Amino acid sequence: MMKQGMVINKRYRKIGLFAGIALLAGGVMAFNDDLFQISKNLDVFASVYKEVNINYVDDINSAKLVKTGVDAMLDGLDPYTEFVPESEIEDYKLHYVSTQYGGIGSSIFSRNGKVFVSDVFAGFPAQKADIRPGDQILKINDIDLTGKNNDQVSQLLKGSKGAPIKLLIKRDNTPQPLEKSLVRDEIKQPNVSYFGMVDGNMGYIKLDKFLENSASEVTNALVTLKKNNPAGIILDLRSNGGGILQEAVKIVNLFVQKDVEIVSQKGKIKDKNFSYSTLNTPLEPNLPLTVLVNSHSASASEIVAGALQDLDRAIIIGQRSYGKGLVQQTFNLPYNSLVKITIAKYYVPSGRCIQALDYTHRKDDGSVVKVADSLIHEFKTKNGRSVYDGSGIYPDIYIKQEKFANVTQALVGKLLIFDYATVYRDTHAKISDPKSFSLSDADYNDFVKYLADKNYSYTTSSEKLLNNLKTEATKEKQFNDIKGEYDVLKSKLLLSKKNDLQQHKPEVKQVLENEIASRYYFERGRYETNFKYDKELAQAIKTMQDKVQLASILKGEGNYKVIGKPVLAMAGKKAADKDTDDDDQ
Repeated sequence: MMKQGMVINKRYRKIGLFAGIALLAGGVMAFNDDLFQISKNLDVFASVYKEVNINYVDDINSAKLVKTGVDAMLDGLDPYTEFVPESEIEDYKLHYVSTQYGGIGSSIFSRNGKVFVSDVFAGFPAQKADIRPGDQILKINDIDLTGKNNDQVSQLLKGSKGAPIKLLIKRDNTPQPLEKSLVRDEIKQPNVSYFGMVDGNMGYIKLDKFLENSASEVTNALVTLKKNNPAGIILDLRSNGGGILQEAVKIVNLFVQKDVEIVSQKGKIKDKNFSYSTLNTPLEPNLPLTVLVNSHSASASEIVAGALQDLDRAIIIGQRSYGKGLVQQTFNLPYNSLVKITIAKYYVPSGRCIQALDYTHRKDDGSVVKVADSLIHEFKTKNGRSVYDGSGIYPDIYIKQEKFANVTQALVGKLLIFDYATVYRDTHAKISDPKSFSLSDADYNDFVKYLADKNYSYTTSSEKLLNNLKTEATKEKQFNDIKGEYDVLKSKLLLSKKNDLQQHKPEVKQVLENEIASRYYFERGRYETNFKYDKELAQAIKTMQDKVQLASILKGEGNYKVIGKPVLAMAGKKAADKDTDDDDQ
């Protein structure tokens, strides 16, 4: 029996060996087929390019042709996988890498073929030379700017640190052009654009992006704020589009204990799968913490907000975040070009991925849809609160985002807010501290008078609906029947529209005060003047002052047990459960 068993085992082992060889051969064949397809497709691409380049009736830009082809190839993947040719490398770095350059510390814009200063940054040469927003730049180093675009002017303003630069500017209330001699300084765009103390003795940090040194800048801000013995910390990530994943982990580590997993990334290539944990003792593990987010908070911002929510360390306040749960890596290509490729998805501590758009399963027309509610899954935070994947980070406390009225948008878009701030700065030598600055009724009435001869035409939502009614009624040949009522409604709407500047006075004042304050206190002025209008900030202060509510949210008591429950998915589940019950009867 034993001998027979040995024979059988040998036979099976031999069969197993053949099966292994067959599988290996199959794998090699598949690998060779992949190589053949790659070689074939590259050959086809190169041949098409060659024939077009030789035979096309007109001269072609070969670099542009290849870029168009590569872009089209990547366009079917996701918007984050992109090819960057050598000619665009510097622009790419400006968006994704911390930048330092020699300049004067101002930004510009073009209007009617003329170049104007739009912003001046505190502490840099332009501000020290009393160059102001609203100034028109006529010449740079005796080079006339007529006909030059923004990029060309920016290049003229930039140069090596310590190099002299001469500007000829025109100011509205000055009869003769002013000549300004400056020396270029090193300009570095910070990640933390503002930090300071706000109402309730709360520390506030505004983080704009997650580039190099962002964690270091947040650390420095936090150390400074702690000297004031704050009652809590507010981390503002609104409209922060993200950046470097590792910087996000370091920032979470400021508030979370050592050796805690913050985020993991998983992709097709196992070597690129990583888990990132906190490495250091936290700087502030106990103070109440809130994080502000909105629909433009993405990527690394969502890692910070999601991790702090999953670990029940912070209260998230605002609107649902963007929903970008994809990780990119750059790969160098020949001739100083590169490609940025989505290599993985990331997962916050509860195990959820917050990616909202499903690029893998596009519609037949190529359009992208959100992850279906029926495919959304429930996860648990450290304290057992329910959170969900597939749809960004939903805040613990939701604040409805108010949209500015059409009149306000028109005043901003037509630069009338900007222009009046220039006039105001020319006629007022100083204003009060930005936290207390407020336009008086007399000042606001002066602004209304300033607008009397200005064109800021706009269409209200009601007018659009009325115009649609006329269009549809005309199509159906019914307009003549309702023309009398239509004319009465139109007249009433026009009369109401004339009152828009008073009806929407609070928000018009808000943007006007913001722009005016920036003329005296620069970036700090914008933030501090706006604090009194900031609903999310007010809610953060109120929540951290209410110790009972703070504890209830983090423990998941009552209404705080479930965060961002997908209604449609739950409705679908209930319907499915009902169908099952019916089948059983």
